Amino acid sequence: MSATIIDGKAFAAGLRGKLAEAVGQLKAEHGLTPGLAVVLVGENPASQVYVRSKGKQTVEVGMNSFEHKMPMTTSQNELLAKVDELNHDPSVHGILVQLPVPDQIDDHAIINAINPAKDVDGFHVINAGRLMTGGKGDDAPMVPCTPLGCLMLLEDHLGNLSGLNAVVVGRSNIVGKPMGQLLLSRSCTVTTAHSRTKDLPEVCRGADILVAAVGRPEMIKGDWIKPGATVIDVGINRVESENAKGRLVGDVATAEAMQVAGAITPVPGGVGPMTIACLLANTVTAACRQAGVEAPRL
Repeated sequence: MSATIIDGKAFAAGLRGKLAEAVGQLKAEHGLTPGLAVVLVGENPASQVYVRSKGKQTVEVGMNSFEHKMPMTTSQNELLAKVDELNHDPSVHGILVQLPVPDQIDDHAIINAINPAKDVDGFHVINAGRLMTGGKGDDAPMVPCTPLGCLMLLEDHLGNLSGLNAVVVGRSNIVGKPMGQLLLSRSCTVTTAHSRTKDLPEVCRGADILVAAVGRPEMIKGDWIKPGATVIDVGINRVESENAKGRLVGDVATAEAMQVAGAITPVPGGVGPMTIACLLANTVTAACRQAGVEAPRL
């Protein structure tokens, strides 16, 4: 048995194509061009790469991209002032402050200073609460991008998720917790596990859907996986190899898992591309909500 590969790169490309069509329609029918502002503090190399990629893809789908680069010495008050400026800028519909920020800045304070309607990362406490309580309509949350991408891949591959046993390994505010809430919203039976879960391998073996978001290279082994399960590997870990740059691996031992699982996302090329695509989708949704226009169905 060899698992089906869930191609997140291809799915993300298709989603960006739909977004480009939607943005063109918003411009033509409503004179509305969604705008995404990304704030980068400091010169973290990985963050610089992410910001460049986000800006490039934002422009490619026809949206406005606003990049604000601030020095490593930026104070918390200076960053809060920038966020406040963007909150009041009508051309900006989505705001993202690239994490991590320097040590002198409290990231929670910055995240919660963003207007929840423009919080396209979905990290604001109001959006987290709305996701927890199943908010709809005017109370619908902005959903964190990585879990949203995972859900899209799962529904595309499996269809109806109702009644399936789902195990999410990881309890972060960015992935683990919102992933659990999204799966609950689809009527899965959800277990949130983590590195300290008693008999974690046995817990994982009960999963029809296994989402690995624990941040430990190849922690989840093939014999932890239920035969035929669908595995979503969120992890992106760089490990040593003959190549000086090392190689990227996920939180799942892919070669072993391929012999057991029914389907699995690769690393790279699985969940990663979906994160930026969903960020763009959230920005379009935010722009429509702010303009009182019906958001496109993607």
